[in-house]
Amino acid sequence: MVIKGLGPHGERAVPADQIAMSEAEAAAARAGRFSVAVVLHTTTSDWSSQELAGIATVLGSYSAAVVEVVDCGFDGEAQSEALQRLAQEPVDAVISIPIGNARVAEAHMAISHAGKALVLLDNAPTGMLPGADYACMVSTDNFGLGAMAAELLAPHLPEEAVAGIVNYGVDFFATNEREIAFRKWMQLHRPDVTLVRGKFRAIDDAGAAFDRLLAENGDLEGLFVTWDEPAIRVVSAVRARGLGLPIATVDLGVTVATELSEGDLIKGIASQRPYDQGMAAGLATLLALVGRPLPPWVALPGLAVTDQNVVEAYQVVWHAPAPPGLLRARRLDVRKRATS
Repeated sequence: MVIKGLGPHGERAVPADQIAMSEAEAAAARAGRFSVAVVLHTTTSDWSSQELAGIATVLGSYSAAVVEVVDCGFDGEAQSEALQRLAQEPVDAVISIPIGNARVAEAHMAISHAGKALVLLDNAPTGMLPGADYACMVSTDNFGLGAMAAELLAPHLPEEAVAGIVNYGVDFFATNEREIAFRKWMQLHRPDVTLVRGKFRAIDDAGAAFDRLLAENGDLEGLFVTWDEPAIRVVSAVRARGLGLPIATVDLGVTVATELSEGDLIKGIASQRPYDQGMAAGLATLLALVGRPLPPWVALPGLAVTDQNVVEAYQVVWHAPAPPGLLRARRLDVRKRATS
C-alpha cells in the first residue's frame, strides 16, 4: 500500500518491509547482547502492549534485552526526567515516543549526547534531526490514517452535515497529521460537510470535550476522534445524550473493535499495526547499534476496518485470534442485519 504522508522534516517514507538485516549485521547484533530501554506515553493501552510485544520479539531474537519500560502517563515532565536518568544509565539504546515537541527535545538530546542509539516512535521533537540527533523515526502513515478515517465516516454523513473533530490538544506530529488529512479528504470529496473542532488534553477529558463541542454545535451529525481510547469516552458521552452519531477513529483496540462489530456508533476504524511497528522499531534499533545508517522515516500503511472485516482485521493487527467478546458481537450483528 502507498504511504501518503511525509515525515516531520518532509521526508518520504521507506516502507518497514524494506528494512532488513544482513547475516553479518545479525551476527554483530547477537554478539553485542545489547540492552534497550523503552519510553512510552502510556503502557496501559492496547496499542502500547502490542508495540512492546513487537519490540521485545525482535530484540530477543537477536540476543538483545528490554531492560526497562517507562510509562510516562502522558506527562512530558515525567518523560524528560526519565530520559535524563537513562542518559546516565548503562543502556545501549532508547526507543521513545516523544510527548510533545519543544518541551521534551532537550531530554531526548541527552540520550544521543550520551552516545546511545535513539529511535523515535511517531514524533520528532523540535530541533532534532535524523542521522545526527536520532537514528530514525518509525511510525504508521498517520496522514494516511486521517484520510482513511474520513473515507470511512463519509458514507454515514448526510448532505450538508456538520461533523466534529475531537483531537488531542497537545502539539503532537501523529495526531496533527491525522487531522490535517481528515480535513483535506473532506474538502476534496465532501465539500458540503462543515467541520468543527474540539480538543482534549487528557484521555478522560474526551467525553467532556465532546459535550463542549455539542454545546457549541447542536447540529452535529458525525464525529472523528483521533484514537480509540478517547473515542470510547466519546461513545459513552454520545450515548448519555441519547444520540446516534456515527463515529470514525484510529487504532483497533479490543473495546473499540467490539463496538464496531456491534454495528452501533463506531462505523469505521483506520487501524495502525502496532505489533509490526514495534518489530520495525526493534530492528531499526539493532541496525543503529551495529552501525547501519538508517532512513530518516520508516513507515507502515494503515488498515481500513469496518463491521464487515473486523474479525479478520483483528487477526492481522494483533497476530492472534479475535477474543470471544468480539466474535460474539460479530455474530449478534450478523443476525441483526439478517432479520432487519
